[in-house]
Amino acid sequence: MSRLILSALLAGALLVPTYALAEEVVVYSARNEHLIKPLFDRYTAETGVPVKYITDKAGPLLQRLRAEGKRTPADLLITVDAGNLWHAAESGVLAEIDSAVLTANVPVNLRDPGGRWFGLSERARTIVYSTERVQPTDLGSYEDLAEPKWKGRLCLRTSKKVYNQSLVATLIARHGETEAERIVRGWVDNLAAAPFSNDTKAMQAVAAGQCDVTIVNTYYFGRLQKEQPDIELALFWANQDSSGTHINVSGAGVTRHAKHPEAARKLLEWLSSEAAQGEFAARNMEFPVNPKGAADATVTAWGDFKADELNVNVAGRLQSAAIRLMDRAGYRRARRPDARV
Repeated sequence: MSRLILSALLAGALLVPTYALAEEVVVYSARNEHLIKPLFDRYTAETGVPVKYITDKAGPLLQRLRAEGKRTPADLLITVDAGNLWHAAESGVLAEIDSAVLTANVPVNLRDPGGRWFGLSERARTIVYSTERVQPTDLGSYEDLAEPKWKGRLCLRTSKKVYNQSLVATLIARHGETEAERIVRGWVDNLAAAPFSNDTKAMQAVAAGQCDVTIVNTYYFGRLQKEQPDIELALFWANQDSSGTHINVSGAGVTRHAKHPEAARKLLEWLSSEAAQGEFAARNMEFPVNPKGAADATVTAWGDFKADELNVNVAGRLQSAAIRLMDRAGYRRARRPDARV
């Protein structure tokens, strides 16, 4: 009898780690650790499901997934910009998901039409201007920044960054390549300096008087505003009389060779829920994709705006065309890292 009891206990002990292993989720994330770890810790506390993660830039993570193939330990990929999400889907590393929860939580224009990825936070890429030298009535649209009145007054981030590639892809979708190229050439003609390596440096150049306007992701403005509350810069919501302000997403998809696909889907559904959306977006001063999610007070203070309703999938679909267009227009040189602003 004692042998039977011992055998039963040993069998039960062996089942515990096997069950835990089956329930864990492994995440590859291009979203920085300080933005995701608190959410994962909260999820584990609420569900008992452990979440392991690796963080890196979007490109290397995609390359890693492709190289690992069926051997990958990753169950979920989180990355930034719809262009990167599109590339991941087209590379075959993401699985199609049929989830009523995700369909209800994520607006149709912020997810892949094939169900391979879903937006989790929304960011706007819009105009920032000097409150000393520019009046809001002087501004209108991305297209207007190509006009002669902005000659020597515009600063931009490098065209190498996917955020600008996605914006130009949207211009192509709206206007066609010929008109989009005319607009981008106008931007290049109006530059006060060679393109900067990041949005923050472009805004600092505006604040320093090197130029008067730039185009940035809103969370970069929020970070700078938090560091320098008195900085004489302000947001302007572009294209309110036409297509609406350009938006993009950070998002996620279950990997094609996930070892724990159901657990990964449940985590993705939870991240899209009203309960998690406020924190997920607020940690990077973004907007929740779930309409029921509450935005951070800083973000809310920027005011309401009309957003472009094009499916963000276009950012990936037309990315190659956008890159070629920017190259033809001469919008490709990054500012030297040691250059003074």
